[in-house]
Amino acid sequence: MAVDAQAQKLLDMMAEAGGPPLTEMSPEEARGLPAILAELTGAGPEIATVRDVEIPGPAGAIPARVYEPVAEPPGTVVYFHGGGWVIGDLDTWDAAVRNLAKESGARVVSVDYRLAPEHRFPAAADDASAATQWAAKEFDGPIVVAGDSAGGNLAAVVALVAREEGLRAPRLQLLVYPVTDRETESPSMIENATGYFLEAERMDWFWDLYAASAADHGDWRYSPMRVADCAGLPRALVITAEFDPLRDQGEAYGERLRAAGVETEILRADGLFHGFFGMHAFMSAAQPSWDTSVSALQDACGVETK
Repeated sequence: MAVDAQAQKLLDMMAEAGGPPLTEMSPEEARGLPAILAELTGAGPEIATVRDVEIPGPAGAIPARVYEPVAEPPGTVVYFHGGGWVIGDLDTWDAAVRNLAKESGARVVSVDYRLAPEHRFPAAADDASAATQWAAKEFDGPIVVAGDSAGGNLAAVVALVAREEGLRAPRLQLLVYPVTDRETESPSMIENATGYFLEAERMDWFWDLYAASAADHGDWRYSPMRVADCAGLPRALVITAEFDPLRDQGEAYGERLRAAGVETEILRADGLFHGFFGMHAFMSAAQPSWDTSVSALQDACGVETK
């Protein structure tokens, strides 16, 4: 398929904005980029209760933001933002998380995990697991883990860690165009290497900043695809984009889950590129995957729907 017309319009707008390539920026400079997309998506809906909290973590307090669309949501989604483990924060993902809480009816805890290169692997993974277990103790009802891109990687890792350490397992893992492997040779990594927002060269930049050493690439907490066995993991919904370098590795992880007997839905957004999730107001082709995600969260969190 060709790139969706609305998606191409957004790609053209970003290209016209110009600026140096991400790989030529320092991490500090790159951290200003998500704010541009945040301005485009707007402020997000009003939520009944929004509060900032600090979660005890392995290296000190982990900032987080709790969104409660109703007084007592029946379940909780622990959400990890994208940004290659290097960029992104609570504010730049605020609108997307507000929409997710509003439409799902679930409580959402957005986690501001430590970023690389100041805090390299496994800092983000350790914070993500600590935040999930805190939420499991703090709130009644089911727990779900969710995230996009690097956040999808963290959600997958949290589910694996819970299984390995005998911790409370999430009921669902929502993995939106997740990073699952340190690889550069899949067809999507080659075919979609340039021109579609996330580029293969940018992934190298992110991977190198996150890893403490090359040995980390083979660690399943860094590359979930490298785990020996996927049996016994929670139900999964894997969302991918047709024009995304990460498409094949996300779908490959979903297929590994299926092969291990894990109930898994893999949904590819045709015509779209990495970063589309939550932008359905601007790209109608993004609506089906958003609706499927909201329904999956409602089902896993026990939210009653009309």
